[in-house]
Amino acid sequence: MSITARARPEILALRPYAAAVQVEDTIRLNANEAPWTSGADPHRRPLNRYPEIRPGRLRAALAERFGVPSRRLLVTRGSSEAIDMLIRAFCRAGVDSIVTVSPGFSMYRHYAAIQGAAVRSVASSPDADFIPDIDRLIDACDDNTRLVFLCSPNNPTGTSLTADFIRLVLEARRGRSAVVVDEAYIEFSARESVVGMLDDFDNLIVLRTLSKALAFAGARCGAVLARRPVVDMLDAIQAPYAMSTPVVERVEDALSERWLGEAANRVAEIVAERERVREALGCLPLVQRVWPSDANFLLVRFADVRSVMDATRQAGILLRYFGDDLADCVRISIGSPEENEALLSALGGLCQRSKD
Repeated sequence: MSITARARPEILALRPYAAAVQVEDTIRLNANEAPWTSGADPHRRPLNRYPEIRPGRLRAALAERFGVPSRRLLVTRGSSEAIDMLIRAFCRAGVDSIVTVSPGFSMYRHYAAIQGAAVRSVASSPDADFIPDIDRLIDACDDNTRLVFLCSPNNPTGTSLTADFIRLVLEARRGRSAVVVDEAYIEFSARESVVGMLDDFDNLIVLRTLSKALAFAGARCGAVLARRPVVDMLDAIQAPYAMSTPVVERVEDALSERWLGEAANRVAEIVAERERVREALGCLPLVQRVWPSDANFLLVRFADVRSVMDATRQAGILLRYFGDDLADCVRISIGSPEENEALLSALGGLCQRSKD
């Protein structure tokens, strides 16, 4: 039985919107489109026409990149749309729950709140590099837990889960919960994607994005990778024409061999800079701890986090402060070598002033 049996019955009853038929080289008088193109339209596919209901060529290109058949992939507007759709599809308001790890990506909680789903959070320890206890994670699930979200590498901690860890969770929740592995930062890690487990687990759902490694955050393009029943269910939920023509064309270009090669080189540079910055931060007296990271950022604990935020802001540098269980920590994205040097200089200056 597919894991979609655990989805909301009214969602399973949905059918995709029946949009106007699209056929190339025909006179299209069936979709109330304008019959002319704007002089401000530079695109290969004219903008007076609706985009494809689902972008077929883009879907095929993403499927090739992520190593799945096209039928196991749905193109989404970034990972966030996928999270939203999954929670709406699986969780009945006031009845069902999701399980997450804390600290973790806040959008899981956000979309659960919108849907009226409960959130069961499993705290992870900084002393264990924020790897959650698997028994506690599984015990947090109950009969109404529909989704388990595992971000690997995790945002904001940068730590990854092993394939064995994820496999054990999938086994424990087989037939009861979908396990969503968010791999937004996987390209910065030495670990492989768990997409190969799709053949073994129908309750596995993998999220990918082009925002990080391909430098396309502004395009808002990602993908859900899952067994076909899950993809078909989400397809019925997603709005028609979800991906705009300009985005589709630019992403198709970004997935060409030339630009993928450039992106791979840039990722290698970011990883090298991450380790250089990590080592340099570890030498500063204000820094209490820098956690290992498999992502394009570092989580850093400071002795006086407020002074760090003030000093970097005065230097024109923005860092991310979360508070709560990370009250003494800051997440630092890895920038260009010049930007990283500016950060280290600002922190070095703060250390010097603290001595004086």
